Amino acid sequence: MKKICVYCGSSFGDRPDYRRAAEQLGTVLAESGFHLVYGGGGVGLMGVVANAALDSGGQVTGIITQGLVAIEAQNPRVDDMRVMTSMHERKKAMADLADAFIVLPGGFGTFEEMFEILTWAQLDIHRKPVGLLNISGYYDHLIDFMQYSVAEGFVKDPHFTMLQVGADPVGLLDQLAQYRYPVVSKL
Repeated sequence: MKKICVYCGSSFGDRPDYRRAAEQLGTVLAESGFHLVYGGGGVGLMGVVANAALDSGGQVTGIITQGLVAIEAQNPRVDDMRVMTSMHERKKAMADLADAFIVLPGGFGTFEEMFEILTWAQLDIHRKPVGLLNISGYYDHLIDFMQYSVAEGFVKDPHFTMLQVGADPVGLLDQLAQYRYPVVSKL
């Protein structure tokens, strides 16, 4: 694992814990020698994680669409900024560059990115680890729902366990480093 893609909100959320976790993650990634790949924005948790990585001497690649440059205020501090024409191009470029993925709190876009990358793992399109940084229990209800989906027979347990869940960046990075892709039928 050398490059970590972080999915997170273009908002800060209502708890200071979210911002602190994004800052801590960016710092830990840089200090551990990981290259951050993220959505290219300079606002919300996206801006916090990227700026913390840069402040700690880390390498950062931003990938944003032309349509989002104004909305997400492209981060002017990121030298390696790649502007794509579509969201599909953006997400593929982020996935192709990354060796692993970490999901911080966010909204619909963050949920969609997490579920898409998990679906790609389920379908064996990639075998990269996916981590969910569950800050202040933000994802508790979503995790409960995914476990319910397992209990109801819509998600296989090995597919659910493809998602590594942790409450702190260092512990989650350790989990991702030890991750082994499960052997299971794709569907």
